Amino acid sequence: MKSHESHAIPDVQNANDSRQLAINKVGIKSIRHPIRVSDKSGGVQHTIATFSMYVGLPHNFKGTHMSRFIEILNGNEREISVESIEPMLREMVKRLEAETGVIEMSFPYFINKTAPVSGVQSLMDYEVTFVAEMREGGEYVFEMKVVVPVTSLCPCSKKISEYGAHNQRSHVTVTAQTNDFLWIEELVQLVESQASCELYGLLKRTDEKFVTERAYENPKFVEDMVRDVAGLLNAEKRIDRFVVESENFESIHNHSAYALIERDKRRDA
Repeated sequence: MKSHESHAIPDVQNANDSRQLAINKVGIKSIRHPIRVSDKSGGVQHTIATFSMYVGLPHNFKGTHMSRFIEILNGNEREISVESIEPMLREMVKRLEAETGVIEMSFPYFINKTAPVSGVQSLMDYEVTFVAEMREGGEYVFEMKVVVPVTSLCPCSKKISEYGAHNQRSHVTVTAQTNDFLWIEELVQLVESQASCELYGLLKRTDEKFVTERAYENPKFVEDMVRDVAGLLNAEKRIDRFVVESENFESIHNHSAYALIERDKRRDA
């Protein structure tokens, strides 16, 4: 039997590296953890988020301590809240002796929606991502990304057809860098207000008639969609920078139509 005498265990990650190449992001990806999110109605949603956590690694360090990311994630709360992201990010950067860091969390978010005619209620799910970033000099930046499914109806199809027009489901994705609190519901409603028609989890026949006619009366190209949403994002003072994308999953083609507008309002001011 070998002796189990106490001795120092080498810390390989802290060894020097001579290649003179800093790493922009190093860390862990795709780890799931419970979170809680407050909704605009005053309730709290308990869900599971997929986290990714990174720091910038200076050129002279061989590696980072991957286990510390897990310790930080588990050391905050059993259920991480949105309010704890910034303190968690600052702790991560400090403990890993980094100047920059990023925490991303993606999760499903549910909004209770009321059908337009019957008034029947049902839940709609939306894909949400929060990105908290610590930049050089200690600047804290927060981004919210929401994927909003909507209906789009083709203006060209309506114009050239004797009756009917093709429509499809579309995904409108908004990534917004905010300077003040913004509800997820506010961003979702902003997008849905500009679609040919919004989607619902449950519709009765009277509702189905309404949404079909609503879309027909409100045709939108993918270009119209991003421009109309961008116009509202431009006017929202709580948003400093945004990217709006629209992808139409075409019903008469085997490809998607796509458009994107990006704007940094602080730079353009």
